[in-house]
Amino acid sequence: MATRTLSAGEVVLIRHGETEWSLSGRHTGNTDIPLTANGEQEAQALAPLLEDLGVELVLVSPLQRARRTCELAGLAEGARVEPDLREWNYGAYEGLTSAEIQREAPGWMVFRDGCPEGESPAQIGARADRVIQRLRAHGGMVAVVAHGHLLRVLAARWIGLPPSQGSHFLLDTASLSILSSYRGEPALGCWNAAAL
Repeated sequence: MATRTLSAGEVVLIRHGETEWSLSGRHTGNTDIPLTANGEQEAQALAPLLEDLGVELVLVSPLQRARRTCELAGLAEGARVEPDLREWNYGAYEGLTSAEIQREAPGWMVFRDGCPEGESPAQIGARADRVIQRLRAHGGMVAVVAHGHLLRVLAARWIGLPPSQGSHFLLDTASLSILSSYRGEPALGCWNAAAL
């Protein structure tokens, strides 16, 4: 991603760096696990891309993988923990891979079906909507450091799509994306850009 300054109302989304579970494909909702050594390097590589963006507000998930990414990316000073940025609550599917879940529930997709004993798409969509309301009320340049599935739903809701459409926005660890606008309409300015 070429270095640039954010415009008023733009939001840079940052997915946390690699963890053991993201590496192995295990669904990591509320399990509070650290970054791997590689995940720390990924997060550090974000810092030069973020230092000149002109960010005025940083919102971060309360989970340590997001908070550590925020710190290593140089955004921790003044960052505010936002509980609505927690990852999807996978309930009974926490810690399982998609293949393991598919054996129990063939055809399952989190964005469409949600999770037993966890969150539905409507529930995570409501959390994303609260975050978006806060972002738009701020009106300045904001950075959000959070998690893959939550950020995918956030992007879908930003442009007016239902939470289920988050399935169309692939998102790698330690990636940068920008929520923007085009002629007054919400738009994606950049998606899934890697620092490394």
